[in-house]
Amino acid sequence: MAKKFLHTCVRVKDLDKSLEFYEKALGFKEVRRLDYPEFKFTLVYLALEEGGYELELTYNYDQEQPYDLGNGYGHIAIGVDSLEDYREELSQAGYEVTEIKGLSDGAATYFFVMDPDGYKIEVIKN
Repeated sequence: MAKKFLHTCVRVKDLDKSLEFYEKALGFKEVRRLDYPEFKFTLVYLALEEGGYELELTYNYDQEQPYDLGNGYGHIAIGVDSLEDYREELSQAGYEVTEIKGLSDGAATYFFVMDPDGYKIEVIKN
């Protein structure tokens, strides 16, 4: 049986603010939206041009408090060609970014940027 990785879901408190972050800061595009007013939630699926993988933003209409991210969530990751330039671009746009770091064995160079709900996004040099 063939299997395919479809999407990752994150719950967001402010859908407009989250869409702005994922579209403007990370380059995602909205590919579809499913509204369920009778259940009081909206699902927005985002994707990058390459890869075919989707990020699902779940917006619950009545969520007033920030979500408890817990200690089980790690991060999602995207790859870029110029780590330094992209980090500077995000920093200049006012997004919270960490310093560029590397693994001790040289396997990866990366930094993190935080979305409006506090989810970490790892940005790795391709």
